[in-house]
Amino acid sequence: MKLGVNVPNFGPGTDPGVLREWARVVEGLGFDLLMMSDHVTITPDVAQRYPAPFYEPFTALSWLAGITTRLQLGTTILVLPYRHPLLVARMAANLHELSGDRFVLGVGVGWARQEFDALGVPFAARGRLTDECLVVLRETWGDAIPIWVGGNGEAAIRRAVRFADAWHPLGVSIPRMREARLNQSLPGLAPRIALRLTAAPADDSARPPGVGSIEQILDDLHQIRLLGADAVVLDPYHGDPDETRRPHVAWQDLTVVATHWRTQS
Repeated sequence: MKLGVNVPNFGPGTDPGVLREWARVVEGLGFDLLMMSDHVTITPDVAQRYPAPFYEPFTALSWLAGITTRLQLGTTILVLPYRHPLLVARMAANLHELSGDRFVLGVGVGWARQEFDALGVPFAARGRLTDECLVVLRETWGDAIPIWVGGNGEAAIRRAVRFADAWHPLGVSIPRMREARLNQSLPGLAPRIALRLTAAPADDSARPPGVGSIEQILDDLHQIRLLGADAVVLDPYHGDPDETRRPHVAWQDLTVVATHWRTQS
C-alpha cells in the first residue's frame, strides 16, 4: 500500500520555497505520492479555509515534477466542472508525460457554490458535468492515467465504479470504507485521511482515522491496508490557514509516521 501526503498549495505561509521544501521532505521521507488541492478563484466561501495565495495544481505539480524523481504527483481533488473536458484531458496528459508517467488525477464535483457562480458554472449541474468530463477523459486516454474519484456519498461511489481506478473518499471512517468495500464493486480504494499526531491516545469513540497516538495511526493504516487499499493520502492540514506558516509541525509528524511505518512494513 502506497502512502501519500496532501501538501497545502495555499495559505499565507506558502510560497515557492516552501513548496520546494515540502517536495524535498515528502520524497526524502520515502512517501510515494505528493498531492494538491484545486480552486480556481478564491471566493469568500473558499477563502475561509483555503485562502490566497493558491497555487494552481497543474502548474505547481508540473514544476515539482522537475525537482523530484520518484514521487507520484496528483490532485486531491481537481474540481472537474470548472474546466472544459478537453482542456483537462490535454493538461493531465501533458503532465503525465513530462513527469515520466507519474501523474494521478483525483477528481470530484466540488462544493463551493460562490466559486461556481463566479465561474459561470451551474452548481446544480455539477454531478452531470463531472460525469460528462469523465466520459471524455476515458475516451481520450483509456486507462493510461489513473483516475481517483473523490466524494463520500453513494453518487460518488457509483461514479468511482463506473469511471475510476479507485474510490478516493475524504475523511470517512474505517467502518464506512469497510461497508463500501463489502457492498460495492469498487475498482480500488485510496482514501485521504487526517494526520494529527497526539502525545496521548485519543478517545476511540469519536476518533477519525489518522488522529491520535502513533500506535493508533499505525493501526488505522494497518486496518485500511487489510481492506485492500491501493494507497492512503495523509492530510496534515486541519483547516486553520495559519498552519501554513508552521509547516515544520507537519514535517515532524510525517517523519514519525514514515519512520514507524517503514519499521512495521
